[in-house]
Amino acid sequence: MTTIIETAQQKATGQSPQTQRVYLDAPIASSDPGRKVKQTSGVTVIVPVFNEQNGVAATLDDLVENLQATGRPFEILAVNDGSHDRTGDVLESYRTDAPLRVLHNAQNRGYGWSLKRAVLEAKYEIIAITDADGTYPNHRLGELINGMEDHDMVVGARTGAKVAIPLIRRPAKWFITQLATYLTGVRIPDLNSGLRVMKKTQIKRFIKLLPDGFSFTSTITLSLLSHGYDVKYIPISYAKRIGKSSIRPIHDTLNFINLIVRTVMYFKPLKIFAPISAILMASAITAAVGSKIVFGQVADVTSVTLAMASIQTLAIGLLADLIEKRSPAFG
Repeated sequence: MTTIIETAQQKATGQSPQTQRVYLDAPIASSDPGRKVKQTSGVTVIVPVFNEQNGVAATLDDLVENLQATGRPFEILAVNDGSHDRTGDVLESYRTDAPLRVLHNAQNRGYGWSLKRAVLEAKYEIIAITDADGTYPNHRLGELINGMEDHDMVVGARTGAKVAIPLIRRPAKWFITQLATYLTGVRIPDLNSGLRVMKKTQIKRFIKLLPDGFSFTSTITLSLLSHGYDVKYIPISYAKRIGKSSIRPIHDTLNFINLIVRTVMYFKPLKIFAPISAILMASAITAAVGSKIVFGQVADVTSVTLAMASIQTLAIGLLADLIEKRSPAFG
């Protein structure tokens, strides 16, 4: 493990004493477990950054202005995730009197990895996240943060008046959202919005389950909803991004579906096994009745095989559900 920490006191770079540069290329380690923070004492805003040289400075300006307007103590953690362009130089040269820390990943580790690292570095219990590409209305952050007094997570749902989501991504987004809504039993207006406010203790509870990629937001949503946490959605607009998106539509859509099924398997396995069992049993009955009508005799081998598969699938689901109920929570 190689860790190099540069502060303004250690190196006369002219930067604000409140700005700290941290370089780390090592597995994520837990922050001090004895640290005590009050939920209302302040907020840590995390900004994952990858190849956003054209938009990150404007995003930081916007965040500083709007966070100062809330009157709360705050800090901003910008995580440069091994950018290949001038993003690192832009962050190094950025100047502000606000408390800003820039964390540099020595190589590209992923959106979720960067968020998890920053969460464990965070000073405050309230964690807000946003993107560096100028798509999210950061002036709404104060409203989302205030909502944390009555809710466990507040999400900016991209269902407002102006939403610039590419048409090619909308069918997959709709299908994934409907699947997640069915599996959790809770209506989810926006599963993977990147503008949200959460609690550090809750993120750390599920941190072993949270992925390193873009599925971080979807997983934390499913984890909280599956455990009965109160999630509030506030409609927001969503602007056209600055720069090029790093999302791969087909690859990431398949990953999202796999993630949703896998996550719900952890918490509500019968939501997966029960429908499969029902389909197999219906197929067994159809095979028996259909073969009798068409061929004059029951296709007993096929019918019995499908029926046994149905019973075994349901049994596995019940066993998984029992294990889940008796297992301790993550974290």
